[in-house]
Amino acid sequence: MVEVIGLSIGLLAVLVMVALHFSPGTERIIPDDISQDVLEHRAESVPETDFPEPMNRSIGGGAAPAGAVGGGGEAEGELAEGEAEAEEPSPAEIPDDEAESFEVEYVKEGETIEVKENETLLDAGEDEGWDLPYACRQGQCVSCGGQVTDGPSEDYLVHDGQEMLDENELGDGYTLTCVAYPTADLSLETSETP
Repeated sequence: MVEVIGLSIGLLAVLVMVALHFSPGTERIIPDDISQDVLEHRAESVPETDFPEPMNRSIGGGAAPAGAVGGGGEAEGELAEGEAEAEEPSPAEIPDDEAESFEVEYVKEGETIEVKENETLLDAGEDEGWDLPYACRQGQCVSCGGQVTDGPSEDYLVHDGQEMLDENELGDGYTLTCVAYPTADLSLETSETP
């Protein structure tokens, strides 16, 4: 008798499950996506600012220098009112027909080539087909670092916009080849950083 009752309860449970499976139910209503409404509401609650858009400074994404941010305030710092800091023109602006050439020995590459004063040491090496290291190409990292073996780098090069090396490192001959333009014959060891 126990077997008949157990079998009956099991059969009844299976029939209920089959009936529930095939019976039409209520359809689940998926709510509308409100994420855009939430973002717009949050944007309305935040006051407007005059801050510049963020830029990728880690690889030299062209961020404005700190002194360039801000607008129309009183003149502060070392420059008095009306004074403007005179910027030297970039060596890259020298026309090719007026540019002087210098002998640059790339020690690790084992070659000496002529480099014009309006061409960077990195560009000249790449023109030769050498795989020289670089990252930002703006003088804001040390990936393209090199060392002038003849003495202080500023005696042989113009650094147009380098922001990473201090006076001691420049005095030790270190340079950033992506912004270094020759002003004299020199020997350069590439892939050298302070």
